[in-house]
Amino acid sequence: MRILRVAQKVYPEVRGGGPYHVHALSRDQAAAGHDVTVLTLADDDEEAGVTRRDGYRVVKRAPTTTLAGNGISLGVANYLRRADEFDVVHAHSHLYFSTNLAALRRRVGGPPLAITNHGLYSQNAPEWVFDAYLKSLGRWTFNRADRVFCYTDVDRRRVREFDVGSEIRVVSNGIDTERYAPEGPESDLVDPDVPSVVFVGRLVEGKRPETVLRAVDRLAATFPDVTLYLCGEGPLEGDLRRLAGELAADVEFLGYVDQEEMPAVYRSADAMMLPSRAEGVPRTVLESLASGTPVVASDLEQVRTVDSPYLRLVPLDDVSGFTSALETFLRERPDDVDLSPEYRWDRTVEETTRELRALVG
Repeated sequence: MRILRVAQKVYPEVRGGGPYHVHALSRDQAAAGHDVTVLTLADDDEEAGVTRRDGYRVVKRAPTTTLAGNGISLGVANYLRRADEFDVVHAHSHLYFSTNLAALRRRVGGPPLAITNHGLYSQNAPEWVFDAYLKSLGRWTFNRADRVFCYTDVDRRRVREFDVGSEIRVVSNGIDTERYAPEGPESDLVDPDVPSVVFVGRLVEGKRPETVLRAVDRLAATFPDVTLYLCGEGPLEGDLRRLAGELAADVEFLGYVDQEEMPAVYRSADAMMLPSRAEGVPRTVLESLASGTPVVASDLEQVRTVDSPYLRLVPLDDVSGFTSALETFLRERPDDVDLSPEYRWDRTVEETTRELRALVG
């Protein structure tokens, strides 16, 4: 197939679960013999252009303007006029203007369109903003798709609640369970001689990193040498460093940690904590469990779909609840943590490719 993948962000220029999903899916479909082009946004005119990596083509177009951090590009719109050169268009996340443009292109004709829902809500604005969007442009965008992919039945139901009539398929998010596995080296970044908690994600309000610091600080009463490792960057780093200086627990800011190092980081930690206020099915939760490390996360409906006795869910912003759940794992880390085969990355690629092929006919 000739696949045009429309994605506002792609790894490694942008880090995170969604951009990495776009990259890995494109890489693996190209390796299977498909002709894959990723249409994405550049930072500026200088970065715009066409390159190749890992078997697929990357077309970058500069943003024309930006609204609330969401770039709008006439260059992307112009490239989509060439969509007839492709067998199928696959756009990622209804929350981006590039996906809105892909939906507009489908409205006036062209090849079939699939949209992957990476999570109904973003962490970049209040929920009411996205509710309004989903009742208007977001719904219109979904309804232009020939097929919508959701990670869970929960998200499929939630999309339907916004009067989306497009065909919806559930394709689980997945990870590379050969790389993320309990067996393997540990990381020099994590001290093996002290109790440790790891947080992996952007240092932004929606990820609630302050909740992590306060929950781990309370652990210091029971585990005086407990250390929190923050893997990520973001605008809250300065505030978090100031807060860390006031706490009893040790806090290490590791910044961005390369994907190749992350399996070892997970293996080295006693627990991973993710107190976000909104998520799809977070790759970090799957990666940690697959690496043999238990997880404490916010009690979000989508996260409940991950079936594991080593995933403890806590009400949003319940610092005491997070501390108690972490304490359980730090007192005796389980040695038989695993992840269902449902979340294998090769299965995600196979099912997505099969659905795209069905659209092509």
